[in-house]
Amino acid sequence: MSRIIVVSNRTPGKGPAAGGLAVALRKTLAEREGFWFGWSGKLVDEPSAEARFEDIDGLSVAQVDLTREDHHAYYAGFSNSILWPSFHLRLDLATIEAHWYEGYRRVNTQFARALLPLLKPDDIIWVHDYHLIPLASELRNLGVRNRIGFYLHIPFPTTDALYAIPHHQELMRDLSRYDLVGMQANRDVAAFTEFSEHQAPSTLAGSPLKSVDFGRTEVAAFPIGSDPDAFARLAVSPAATKMIKRMERAMGEQELILGVDRLDYSKGLPQRVEAYEKLLANNARFRRLVHMLQVAPPSRDSIKEYQETSDTLDAMCGRVMGRFAEPDWAPLTYVKRAYGQPSLAGLYRLARVGLVTPLRDGMNLVAHEYVAAQNPEDPGVLVLSRFAGAAEIFEDAILVNPFDTDETAEALRMALDMPLDERKDRWKTLMAAARKHSVENWSRDFLDRLAPASIAGTGTRDILYLASVA
Repeated sequence: MSRIIVVSNRTPGKGPAAGGLAVALRKTLAEREGFWFGWSGKLVDEPSAEARFEDIDGLSVAQVDLTREDHHAYYAGFSNSILWPSFHLRLDLATIEAHWYEGYRRVNTQFARALLPLLKPDDIIWVHDYHLIPLASELRNLGVRNRIGFYLHIPFPTTDALYAIPHHQELMRDLSRYDLVGMQANRDVAAFTEFSEHQAPSTLAGSPLKSVDFGRTEVAAFPIGSDPDAFARLAVSPAATKMIKRMERAMGEQELILGVDRLDYSKGLPQRVEAYEKLLANNARFRRLVHMLQVAPPSRDSIKEYQETSDTLDAMCGRVMGRFAEPDWAPLTYVKRAYGQPSLAGLYRLARVGLVTPLRDGMNLVAHEYVAAQNPEDPGVLVLSRFAGAAEIFEDAILVNPFDTDETAEALRMALDMPLDERKDRWKTLMAAARKHSVENWSRDFLDRLAPASIAGTGTRDILYLASVA
């Protein structure tokens, strides 16, 4: 059996993973021989020419160090000040510096050169996310003919947004060097297809030609998930139960509305607080009977737009407190720190409403975890943004437009008033969807599709579009 080589921006740290990519891939690497390759987290004066191996909680991990200059240009710069806002359709928040792209390419070149001597001829290489779009091109240029797959964890942008990204033609050409490109949702595949079929032509010697000649690259939706049954067990663990009892002592008979997100402008946190404010303003009967908890650990706080989002959220939470709080009742709690998975599982299980309303999101695993953590005999209600990839599989959630705070406020009212029988029926359908789209099925489906079934990719074949593997 071929080894699986996972490549991501950052290698996993020691201890239980908090979520996201690490949770999704640990299980895969535990079952398949191979290693995880990426940045060590260390900043040095000279970039690593060779990777060093380390055993991290039973995983074989190969790491390289980056210079501070390269890391800033590659990560904070091109990846998170240009690609991230553009892929999330927030072009107004993109900042463009020409030298960032040079650093982005340099780091991808460094990754490829350090990875090359570690590869065997039949290894299958699985590259993750927008930081590493050029990696297949860099590996192909070094002579690698292994099967290489790419998975985009964030949404794929519309054609107009893609045109606004510097060097977008090179990036799309880079994607064509992969054998398989996986995306979160069918809407992302549709956006990719639209670009490839209607890309603006350029000219050479007065003759029109397409700017990107796509190779025979499969493009398909592989919706990522969690391990719902494992998370359900975690939700009744002693650590989770301890959190539940702690919250019950503090809240009494109040119903909990819960949001759990990184502090990021794509998550729609100001709009969420405004919707909760409207719920209380329009439904006085809920005052003292509900409490909103928003967990939002800071991220990328060196980027100006993230600090501005934090400042806005601080002000909005203060406004809601000033408007509705009483000496013996607070309408909301806003916590800027991360919690471990057991504590989060307890919070999810206790919450009558899971409020997951990003303005745009690739999938959103919080929605999966909230569903998995519920008590089957008394489940809560998922209120979910239509613009999260999860909306394609969780059709029995209450789906909302997060930009319409009146609609979200009404969805909160519906969720709080929903009778038990309807809550049970909706939850059963949601849990079935979570099991169908588990992380195990996701990784198996992607790797089965990527497994060698034809000549190794050279980036010269015709493109094949696949709507979904579901």
